[in-house]
Amino acid sequence: MTNLNTSTPAIRIDLGIHGMTCASCVGRAERALKKVPGVQDAVVNLATESARIMVTPTEQVEARLKRAVRDAGYLPVAANAAIDARPGSGWAGFGPVALGLALSLPLMLPMLGELVGGHWMLPAWLQFALATPVQFVLGARFYKAGWHAMLSLSGNMDLLVSIGTSAAWALSVWLWLTAPASATVHLYFEASAVVITLVILGKWLEARAKQQTTSAIRALHGLRPELAHLLGPDGETDVPLDEVFVDDELVVRPGERFAVDAEVLEGQTQVDESMLTGEPLPVAKTIGDRVTGGTLNGDGRVIIRVKAIGVDTVLAGIIRLVEDAQAGKAPIQRLVDQVSAVFVPVVLLLALLTLLGWWLGGHSFELSVIQAVSVLVIACPCALGLATPAAIMAGTGVAAQHGILVKDAQALELAHKARVLVFDKTGTLTVGKAQLTDFVVLPDADKNQLLSLAAGLQSGSSHPLARAVVQAATAGKLRLPAVENIQTVPGKGLSGRSEENDYLIGSIGWIRDQGGDFAAFQDALQRFQDQGASLAAMAHLGIDGLQVLALLTFADQPKPGASAAISALRARGIKVLMLSGDHQAAAQAMALRVGLRPELGEVISDVLPADKAAHVMALKQDGQTVVMVGDGVNDAPALAAADVGMAMANVEGGTDVAMHAAGITLMRGDLSLVAAALDISDRTVAKIRQNLFWAFVYNVAGIALAALGYLNPVLAGAAMALSSVSVMSNALLLKRWHPAPSQIIYTK
Repeated sequence: MTNLNTSTPAIRIDLGIHGMTCASCVGRAERALKKVPGVQDAVVNLATESARIMVTPTEQVEARLKRAVRDAGYLPVAANAAIDARPGSGWAGFGPVALGLALSLPLMLPMLGELVGGHWMLPAWLQFALATPVQFVLGARFYKAGWHAMLSLSGNMDLLVSIGTSAAWALSVWLWLTAPASATVHLYFEASAVVITLVILGKWLEARAKQQTTSAIRALHGLRPELAHLLGPDGETDVPLDEVFVDDELVVRPGERFAVDAEVLEGQTQVDESMLTGEPLPVAKTIGDRVTGGTLNGDGRVIIRVKAIGVDTVLAGIIRLVEDAQAGKAPIQRLVDQVSAVFVPVVLLLALLTLLGWWLGGHSFELSVIQAVSVLVIACPCALGLATPAAIMAGTGVAAQHGILVKDAQALELAHKARVLVFDKTGTLTVGKAQLTDFVVLPDADKNQLLSLAAGLQSGSSHPLARAVVQAATAGKLRLPAVENIQTVPGKGLSGRSEENDYLIGSIGWIRDQGGDFAAFQDALQRFQDQGASLAAMAHLGIDGLQVLALLTFADQPKPGASAAISALRARGIKVLMLSGDHQAAAQAMALRVGLRPELGEVISDVLPADKAAHVMALKQDGQTVVMVGDGVNDAPALAAADVGMAMANVEGGTDVAMHAAGITLMRGDLSLVAAALDISDRTVAKIRQNLFWAFVYNVAGIALAALGYLNPVLAGAAMALSSVSVMSNALLLKRWHPAPSQIIYTK
């Protein structure tokens, strides 16, 4: 029974669990953990051999959890033991398999001899000598785990294998000892020995496949250098990464990886950020730019100041997200858990019915036992337990390599059902930076001179529109005049003096309130207002009053490839909408530029940030799966309200916020990644369904064939081992996935 204690916030404890073999083991381990006082929830993953427990912190709670795992018959280990372990040679752990093959193959001689018309029956004592070590030495693991399962009044694969092979071994011993001295009887030692060997072989192949599914996590862990070059009073000193502090200065040489998140203090270089964003092109970095731990330095030597270390780095956040997704359970896994809970008792009953059916049907007791053994052996639910987590691990791993971080398995499973996709406008469909699009001046006025003056007035301002003016002047290589007596009027504009003349620059309303006359700009003003552009004006304050000199218009720009990305989504049968806080004219103008159709209701404008979630909820009322794509900061409520939230990390920062705002995070501002995320979701869910289908087919068809006598224990053991390997191999095909070439269209 789950113990709930809401007075103290729960903490999360990750624990590795070795010794689980099937879906039934998962259920038993979860039940054991949930009985520990204070545990609110426990999720066990067979593919990662790990558990994630939410528990109220109490004295020695972690020790209690480990004891519960051990009492259930499994081995508690460090949470990342499987990932942190360095991959050995390709034949690591093959020793028991080799020994089993060496002892079992001679027992197969009679079967092989029958194929060529020979009779190569080994003496009974020799068969006993070969089969017994396999049964009780190599097979000891099955007895141990099966015994623990019986003590907890549950069942698992080990119990089925141990009962089935023990029955075949005991039947052979009984036939040998009760047969007349001169008689030659058929024994079934090969059934017990070969089945155990095949099961061990299947588990070895399965372990090798599991190692490949964790390769993405292992690769991310490997991006962190062990040493950093600390810059101190005595020059460079190599120190372990654990001894680096925030605000330390580090040296990063050409070709090395950045050890931490930092800011460039000296030098310039090109940085390969593909591990973070999936973008293959290097990014230029100079003084003041941020760099991310794990990214690869180019050909420049730089000095950096540490901004984040340890668990606070972006790389640590990425690793945490991928681990969370791989440790969690997809909703479809609940069906598997329900089936697994009753699977082993049902199989034991079917094996008993098979025994009785064959015996009462007039067949010998020996043959009846062998058919029951076949039912027990082929029914092992290994593949059922691996079907979903193996696909989730492979899918989330390959997605992370291409800049798509899946926060939870539920988001991955739901994304492929998307029928409505809502884009936030600013920073998602658009670049998110205002640009000066028009600079209209009076006839006969010097446009460049006035633009340089406007830039000079605003050169000290951090306002986005001011920066856009300065950037436009800089791009035109204009010299900025000296400006003094700058005074800012919050929310309206500013004033300043240049060459003994006073100037104002600010909003149209403010300039008009100060006495500015826009008669000379009336046509342009009306045109820009109809287009929904952001407007400002510059005026000269003289003895004759305020004279408007120029009209400035600003607009955001659509991201490269926005129109192509929307077309790709429409091709998937998805209705695409844009949600914007801008007024209708501005929102519709941008919508037309990215290929949206306002006349079909694809633009929702004048929406306050607090109301975005309500609009998303309204779209969900029709029962359609809604995906929301935003920047992960202002759009957080809407991202949470959607069936699937996709947070798009932005280049200017906020990456950490974006990673925690939604179920899926796109690590670069490439809109084509939205379709790519839906595609990997589609393929992962397809693999889950394929795996579950074949796992059920193996068990249902195999049990029926075994019960009817079409499978002997050896073939049943081979089929059972093959089922787990085939499920893992099918899931690993996801590692070959790449975003479609048409989706790689964005560059920084």
